[in-house]
Amino acid sequence: MNFIMQRSECLKTEKQRRRAVFRSLMSSRKVLVVDDDAHIRELIRLCLGREGFEVLSVPDGDTGLQEFYRQNVDLVILDVMLPRTDGWEVLRKIRAKKQTPVIMLTAKDEEMDKVLGLELGADDYVTKPFGPRELVARVKAVLRRSAGCAEEQVMEFSGLTIDVPRHQVRFCEREVALAPKEFDLLVYLAQREGRVVTREQILEQVWGYEYVGDARTVDEHVKRIRQKIEKVTYPMRFIRTVWGVGYKFEVWDDTQ
Repeated sequence: MNFIMQRSECLKTEKQRRRAVFRSLMSSRKVLVVDDDAHIRELIRLCLGREGFEVLSVPDGDTGLQEFYRQNVDLVILDVMLPRTDGWEVLRKIRAKKQTPVIMLTAKDEEMDKVLGLELGADDYVTKPFGPRELVARVKAVLRRSAGCAEEQVMEFSGLTIDVPRHQVRFCEREVALAPKEFDLLVYLAQREGRVVTREQILEQVWGYEYVGDARTVDEHVKRIRQKIEKVTYPMRFIRTVWGVGYKFEVWDDTQ
């Protein structure tokens, strides 16, 4: 009975916090531009400014990180080739702290650059030179996905909360620490609750088409996720093995 009451209370708290996050995402329209080209920064400031965005701009990666930590920005437009700290490293440090949407800018039109950016957590990728209308459309689309899907991005399953914007997993307010790829895999499975997905589908969607590896990678990550989650949630379990096929996200009580 105490467990049921505790779970009910933590679900109520999560719903209140989720609504607050959603309102915050909807009301924010501040963009940070990190690019060493002054003409590019001014072009972005003008085209986004006409659409009602507040635009902050800086010329290098180190200053960009300082502004990112200091300001409550809604989206980052980030050049790949930056002096001092390059765009890849800036993106890594941003993702270590927050899931703020990031659009990468680059003068290169190479597939591997796009794959690397998306693998590191970029939300979109724009190749220079670009048209102002294209950039504005991409900014709005990324923000719309981020804000419009906020409720779906906070998933709750019998006390287990998967908070995609905050990159957190909690069980009745107790945090479960997952590595980035473990978190991505858990989100992928949870978004398909009740559906069986194959190891090949997981490798394709979570690791990407360019990944060179085998299905044992998936098995090892699922094993680690289970160990970390079930240490906190037992007797509740969440990932079921479908022998010979793959895995399914499903909630069940292991004592029943």
